Amino acid sequence: MSIDYKKTEKELYQPGTKPSVVDVPEMLFIAVDGKGNPNTGAEYSAAVELLYGLSYTIKMGNKKILEYVVPPLEGFWGVTGDFKGGGAAIPDKDRFVWTALIRQPDFVTTEMFENVKSTLAKKKPNLDVSKARLETINEGLCVQVMHIGPYDDEPATVAMLDKFADQNGFVIDINDIRRHHEIYLSDPRKVAPEKLKTVLRHPIKLRFYI
Repeated sequence: MSIDYKKTEKELYQPGTKPSVVDVPEMLFIAVDGKGNPNTGAEYSAAVELLYGLSYTIKMGNKKILEYVVPPLEGFWGVTGDFKGGGAAIPDKDRFVWTALIRQPDFVTTEMFENVKSTLAKKKPNLDVSKARLETINEGLCVQVMHIGPYDDEPATVAMLDKFADQNGFVIDINDIRRHHEIYLSDPRKVAPEKLKTVLRHPIKLRFYI
């Protein structure tokens, strides 16, 4: 039986439609950085293809170690220039800076990852495997919520998420290291926009009163 993190770690992948606090543990990812519009930019499409190519090459080559379902695509997002946050809409998607990533099982080592990069480079020479890195990320304390609907409708859900944090004694702690986080549980090629499920997560810290 394959392990599916979406089912075994529901607190991380299946939050409710009402915001909640979660302490996200350290996890291993393959990550690719980029910038620009994810809907029209070739850079984002190439990053996603690279991530899935590496992830499935690891999975298929290590069935004797662990049978598992490849985790969903995720993304850390920021915007160049002055950004207010708090659910503000971003009409110019060319301003996005992002890190696309897919979680990996703990057995994946640096040596294994480099071997897989070499294997994929031979199969798909069009992909720049040098852009991918193996990274351990510890998000820590966050607020999260399940957004159901089109990606362009996220600002209202983000505003609700940030309001919840404020009402419960936290402040949003987004910076160059801790960023807006999305986990894509639906395939937009197969699921209607109004039914898309996306986990939205913001880093937080306790508000200290003086």
